[in-house]
Amino acid sequence: MREKEILRFWEAADVYRRSLAPEESSGRFVFYEGPPTANGAPHPGHCLGRTVKDIFPRYHAMTGQVVERRGGWDTHGLPVEVEVAKELGILDGGKEAIEAYGVANFNRACLGSVFRYRTEWEDLTRRIGFWIDLEAAYATYRKTYVESVWWALKMLFERGLLYRGRKVVWWWAQGGTALSAGEVAEGYRDVQDPSIVLRFPLHADDQARLGLDRPASLLVWTTTPWTLPSNCAACVRPGERYVAAAPAGNTDDCLIVAESRLTEVLGADAIPLKHFTAAELEGSRYLPCFTSGDAGAAEGRWRVVADDFVEMDSGTGIVHLAPAFGEDDYRICGSGQVPFVCVLNPDGTFPEDFGERDPKSGESLAGSFCKDADSALIRLLKERGLLFSQSTLQHSYPFCPRAPSDPLIQFARESWFIGTSGLRDEFLANNARIEWKPSHVRDGRFGDFLRGNVDWAISRERYWGTPLPVWVCEQTGETECLGSMAELLAKPGLEGAEEWAALKKEQPDLDDDLQIHRPYIDAITYRSPADPEARMRRVPEIVDVWFDSGCMPFAQWGYPHVPGSESLFSERFPADFISEGLDQTRGWFYSLLAVSTMLFPDRDVPHPFRSCVCTGMVLGDDGLKLSKRLKNYRDPFELFERYGADAVRWSLVSKSDPTSSGRLDEKQVSEAQREFLNRWLNVLNFFVEYANLDGFDPEAGELASPRPVAERSLLDRWILAELADTIRRIRTALDGLELLDATRRVLHFVDSLSNWYVRRSRQRFWSHGASDDKADAYHTLYACLDALSRLAAPFVPFTAEYSWRVLQGAGEGDDRSVHLTRYPRPDEFPSDSALCEEMAAVRRAVSLGLSARKQAKIKVRQPLAEARVVISDVAERERIQRHADLIAGELNVKRVSTPHELDQYADFEVKPNFRKLGKRLGPKMKVLARVLSESDGGTWLRKIEEGGIPVELEGERILLGADEIEVRILPKEGFSAAGDTKMLVAIATEVDEELRLEGLAREMIRAAQQVRKDLGLAYSDRVSLGIRTEEPRLRAAAERHRDLIGREVLAQVVNVEEAAAQQPAIQLEEGSFSVSIVPLPAAE
Repeated sequence: MREKEILRFWEAADVYRRSLAPEESSGRFVFYEGPPTANGAPHPGHCLGRTVKDIFPRYHAMTGQVVERRGGWDTHGLPVEVEVAKELGILDGGKEAIEAYGVANFNRACLGSVFRYRTEWEDLTRRIGFWIDLEAAYATYRKTYVESVWWALKMLFERGLLYRGRKVVWWWAQGGTALSAGEVAEGYRDVQDPSIVLRFPLHADDQARLGLDRPASLLVWTTTPWTLPSNCAACVRPGERYVAAAPAGNTDDCLIVAESRLTEVLGADAIPLKHFTAAELEGSRYLPCFTSGDAGAAEGRWRVVADDFVEMDSGTGIVHLAPAFGEDDYRICGSGQVPFVCVLNPDGTFPEDFGERDPKSGESLAGSFCKDADSALIRLLKERGLLFSQSTLQHSYPFCPRAPSDPLIQFARESWFIGTSGLRDEFLANNARIEWKPSHVRDGRFGDFLRGNVDWAISRERYWGTPLPVWVCEQTGETECLGSMAELLAKPGLEGAEEWAALKKEQPDLDDDLQIHRPYIDAITYRSPADPEARMRRVPEIVDVWFDSGCMPFAQWGYPHVPGSESLFSERFPADFISEGLDQTRGWFYSLLAVSTMLFPDRDVPHPFRSCVCTGMVLGDDGLKLSKRLKNYRDPFELFERYGADAVRWSLVSKSDPTSSGRLDEKQVSEAQREFLNRWLNVLNFFVEYANLDGFDPEAGELASPRPVAERSLLDRWILAELADTIRRIRTALDGLELLDATRRVLHFVDSLSNWYVRRSRQRFWSHGASDDKADAYHTLYACLDALSRLAAPFVPFTAEYSWRVLQGAGEGDDRSVHLTRYPRPDEFPSDSALCEEMAAVRRAVSLGLSARKQAKIKVRQPLAEARVVISDVAERERIQRHADLIAGELNVKRVSTPHELDQYADFEVKPNFRKLGKRLGPKMKVLARVLSESDGGTWLRKIEEGGIPVELEGERILLGADEIEVRILPKEGFSAAGDTKMLVAIATEVDEELRLEGLAREMIRAAQQVRKDLGLAYSDRVSLGIRTEEPRLRAAAERHRDLIGREVLAQVVNVEEAAAQQPAIQLEEGSFSVSIVPLPAAE
């Protein structure tokens, strides 16, 4: 396969390494690779990411910049731990099972697992043509990397940004650890949860204080019944009015809700009894539904507080607060002096002293997982007369991305935090200078996340990860954060380091990088500076893997500890370009920006990256998320084998914007091969075929001296001007990170080259002997193919390499590569915007004419009498008139005229676009349809071209845009038409006998060309052609147009025989015919 041969060539010729040392460097272009986790196999979605990451570095390398591409591996964290625990059969046992197995053994198993799929990642990376240095890849578990992370944490600690505190975090109870925002974002899915309204009965003295003459209850809404045993307060919204009311069916009852929610909750017939302000309700005490928890805390619990977080568009306007399980709950209760109570174990189960039992089964709820207890708790509420209503709510809820059946819970936990919330302004200022694609990410998804930023919960209560480098005095609580192993080993009274030394002596092959991991690092203690009799011991937590990844700009070099790392880092910071999936706004993008902003506040922004392309989600053939279960995608390697990696790459970046969701669709891959790559290669093969036939050499021979471009034919000057314009537009697009625009420009040029320039220039290559015109054609096409190879190299590196080396005549042992050449510059070719505009007008006229033919169902092979190109613009009309013969040839008509009168050839019917306008206009749509139908459609169209259609509808003036109307062209009798009021092409559809005979002759030409192709004849092979038919009309067509047939088929002899058609015969309305071809010797 050609691509595999090119891969071998790149490796043998060391092309990537050579690209790092351009003859004339124009500076450095810095790229950071977001490290994948190698203990998980790559999936088809990674094809897009690796393609986008390859395109921009290749482009900048070809502009003369030094573009290093260093790989990396994310080796720590839950993905690795979960995978290993599954293999060991201890996943369900949780942390206790891991500790029983032994942390040392477990972490060694994790290290053995981290590169399990490395070969698969390397194979995908290599096969798709992504140039990246994986031999020198960094890995986050390595000692030098971990020590860099330690240094970063020490810097933050010394600035007071790293601290220990209690906050509500998203907690994976079964795994016993908090998750980062990025991890949480991975696990959301739609679920159904209970939605209940329950009663909190007011104390009798508060009923009296509020002037109520009967027992009253607060109606409180919640979707988390399992949090009710930890309820500490009920919250109302300041400034809102509340009402005590009796439901229509129970006038003795008294329920308190927000006035604005009365009808929704109690019904339109509810009877208001008394009104209150939120301030009047504040401080009221109520009876709890469950009395578990610290009895000493009861005094300050179960009272009404107020806060703006209560929303009034759902629920009752009163919310239950459990500070252990919600950020707002924790904040409000903390500021309101409400005691903190948590009736839940860290593993998500109710404690042993939880005295409630399921009224249905009688079983104790102690030891039950919290969310599993919802139904039993609701039954208890109902039994106690506290349940007012019950329903279900469908909403999006997070599950652990590594254990998809485990729901996360919000849980107040003692953790280590980084004070990022105090740096929002700095984060936003840095972000404001980054170039994002799509641009809305800056102030939208990413900006919103930064504005809502809370302190970063940095610690994880797990095993395989960067140990948090914090040592605490066992007596005084004195805390130190250390920045390296050297700093630790230099501490006074050091103990425990000998454990690693002894183990290493026993097992010399033990990876040295394990020394800085648990449990070996946990064993090291030293004398406390605060108490000489006490020891400093490391806290047990490890560091969030996202912090690891955020440190990669400097940690990949071991900065600042490794000799030479300072220069390596400073020369490669910040990155000019990064790219990952849009979901990384809460992951790697955030960790990079946050860490860099905190550590390097004096650096000019933006850093640590200047630009970022956020790729969209890759979907399956059915438009759904890639799924092994649904089998809705093909293995990328199957696509590589069948169509080639370039076809896969091109389909991913040219069919839709790579920043939005798109499909890895085999049909699109096939189309990319057929419509782009094969079309390009067909032009290349055409050139090579005739260049070899004529002995063309751009440097020597009869055809080596073309005329100056200004003296060449119109087609030559046009295609070179198109090339110059294409280069300019593609460079602008790539500099602006606009991949879709760049690929469309490449495709447009290939279409222009293939379907216009080569097709219209074929006779020049077919002509005998050398001539100036032939030399011009060869040099023009050679220049176009050479530039195209360089232009397309970043997108389709294999095809570009093949094409360029064919043009260069590069054989075995020739190590030249297109990827070591310079990217084309617009000034390499003469620009002529006027000529480009002129030919664009001509091509548009041809395109409209072909559309008119298609509507009339008349094949292009059938000649027609006339095409009339009606143009409103005088200058445009003159352009068309200058090229009337060219247009006539393309449309296969005898004449082209340019009349002025549009209404002689077509009428226009204008209707409203119901899909666009339906919601906006509603019942007025019928009125609009009538108004549009009562006036000439051409008039409406002209108004659209002037800026819009102003319409008066029942006293309201609206302006319709082009996308809000639908236009139908109604050709006059005898014509078929396509276009608009600026340019309309009408073709005469009547076919007389003379035209029909020529059309039949062209059917014979098409059949003969197919036979030539089936015989494998070269473009230049001359033949003898035989035509057999019994039909007089078909014989007449062949006889009358014998010269045309011979010229088109390269037949020196055309014999027309009155005889029955041989098989396979071609069947037409007039009868059948057959063709036979005999190749003639070259001498003839």
